[in-house]
Amino acid sequence: MKIYEGQNIRNVALIGHGHTGKTQLVSALLYCAGMVNRLGKVDEGTSVTDYDEEETQRKFSISSALAYAEWGKTKINLIDTPGFNIFLHETEAALAAAESALLLVHGVAGKEVQTEKTWGSCEKYALPRVLLINQLDRDRASFERTLAGLREAFGRSIIPVQLPLGEERGFKGVIDLVRMKAALYDSNGSGKSTEADIPSEHADTASEAHEALVEMVAEGNDKLMEEFFEKGTIPLEDLVPGLKQAIAERRLVPVLASAGLPNIGSDALLNFIVDYLPAPSERGEVEGLDREGGSSVKRKVADDQPVSAFVFKTMADPFAGRVSYFKVMSGVVKNDAVLTNFKRGGTEKLAHIAVMQGKTQTAVAELHAGDIGVVAKLKETLTGDTLGDKAAPIIYPQVVLAEPAISFAVEAKSRGDEDKLSTAIHRMLEEDLLLRFSRDPQTKEFLISGSGQQHVEVAVSKLKRRFNIEVTLKAPKIPYRETIRGKADAQGKHKKQTGGHGQYGDCKIKIEPLVRGSGFEFVNDIFGGAIPRNFIPAVEKGIVDAASKGYLAGFPVVDFGVILYDGSYHDVDSSEIAFKLAGSKAFKKAMEQAKPCLLEPIMNVEITVPENYAGDIMGNLNGRRGRVQGMDAKGGSTTVKAQVPLAEMLSYASDLTSMTQGRGSYSMEVSHYDIVPQPISDKIVEKARAAGVGKEEEEE
Repeated sequence: MKIYEGQNIRNVALIGHGHTGKTQLVSALLYCAGMVNRLGKVDEGTSVTDYDEEETQRKFSISSALAYAEWGKTKINLIDTPGFNIFLHETEAALAAAESALLLVHGVAGKEVQTEKTWGSCEKYALPRVLLINQLDRDRASFERTLAGLREAFGRSIIPVQLPLGEERGFKGVIDLVRMKAALYDSNGSGKSTEADIPSEHADTASEAHEALVEMVAEGNDKLMEEFFEKGTIPLEDLVPGLKQAIAERRLVPVLASAGLPNIGSDALLNFIVDYLPAPSERGEVEGLDREGGSSVKRKVADDQPVSAFVFKTMADPFAGRVSYFKVMSGVVKNDAVLTNFKRGGTEKLAHIAVMQGKTQTAVAELHAGDIGVVAKLKETLTGDTLGDKAAPIIYPQVVLAEPAISFAVEAKSRGDEDKLSTAIHRMLEEDLLLRFSRDPQTKEFLISGSGQQHVEVAVSKLKRRFNIEVTLKAPKIPYRETIRGKADAQGKHKKQTGGHGQYGDCKIKIEPLVRGSGFEFVNDIFGGAIPRNFIPAVEKGIVDAASKGYLAGFPVVDFGVILYDGSYHDVDSSEIAFKLAGSKAFKKAMEQAKPCLLEPIMNVEITVPENYAGDIMGNLNGRRGRVQGMDAKGGSTTVKAQVPLAEMLSYASDLTSMTQGRGSYSMEVSHYDIVPQPISDKIVEKARAAGVGKEEEEE
């Protein structure tokens, strides 16, 4: 394997909505570059980057995967990412390893929900991006319609750098608007083109598009603007570096054309990545901290800097153990290097570093600044950790992901698997940062949480396949909360006399509602030593413990404030435990008067369906207590935005499939908590009481 330096490396993340053809395009690019000997196909389960059994069965990406193409003197690291909302956390984490993003848009469907979300992720990480209108060989595909939709969504900086030759099944090549040449592709799927003059029927359109491109490149660059006014154009030798600079500065977002399955546009895309997208060494400095919570440190992405590497992904392999994907941020990482984990403090030996081609590892002797590689069997290192030279500490920022949206109760099918379950799930938590595993103190159930039902189902499927553990999932537990709507004043007194020392604690509290999302506030308003200062934290702990167990139905009480204003104590019999119990009693008495109620999570939901289904969707949402916030109609599709209680969305995936014959998609994320309507609340409380949860009996 040839060793590449930073200026000859390109790290490109392929992002976009599900089914826009990212995985198929990676296979096409690898075949075009001669990295593989056949064109892998997603539908046949032979693509390079969808190698996991779950992915080949479901025919979509579940986690990010790496591949590389050697094109001329350049190594292009391609990061293939998932496009469905429930796996977008994988995409977000992968962007930490890229200098640019290739945002794929479906030539038929146009801009979709995740197009905007992944665009937003690029904005968040200040990544230069390229829009690629893909699958232009499909029926009803339209470059012009899709381009118009993208401009409407993202503004006038969206500018074509290529135009398609032909439409739908007649799509046979692309026009390069920089060099003003056509690239024609054979039907053999090689991805290699023949250069030709632009056909006469396309000459005027191409000329207009070239002028628009030249004007956009000149904008924001005084030198090029002067040249443009003098000559009326910009010559090729200045246009190429000018375009590269405009992309790097994110003043311009180029639009290209392709079709992955027939392999049209692949060599032109590879050339574009090499010629116009930034190398890691052109990124400038990267920023981190000199220690946890410390001061800022900057480091150049260069070989002559101290070694540092950022781990952006972990794979849990039952045979190879932990496989860590890392990006060399500075210096040169050599095989068998011993590096310090700056986050956890230990050292790690990087034995057998390699580069990935899908699931295939190729050993390398060293990796230079900006390159991406993997290493197996690190002892403690996890995703988000920084490794490096002990003498030059730096910790790169972790990717902050959303919280899980849904939980299921999980239990092993056989007694023998119970002990193995926790270990296996924790191995998977290292791999998937959005999975959570916890034990509910009320129900004593183990809970597995994820971004959606399918996310959890995939995790369960992996448990069976990788670790041979079968589990059952029970109905999702809705994370209800409890709160209060009124004020109350209550006294809690705990007094017991049992020969010798007794127990005595007495406190008076006021309780009041706080604005939604405030959590809990405690104010000590004791004067004159009515309660000694050392017992006041015990009162607060008693209230917090009682609130965590709930009052109505066993759900945590939130968004309330407590003022401790009076009480009494006994010189001998008072203790921390007595005041803790007094605080708990005072809280329960106060809740009786404070108009307690249930809160439920409300989700922001976006549903995209063909426009003829929009009426059915709206009616269905109304039946789910949803509030429609707006509608957006584009290119034959309608996106309905609504806020719907999570309790009403648990079966939505299968219902949407049956309502739209599989043509609808949706995404959701937690918006806020709101009060549960009384009739529904009564049923939830009644069910909880029947199960023995809620209003605990006062201690004698």
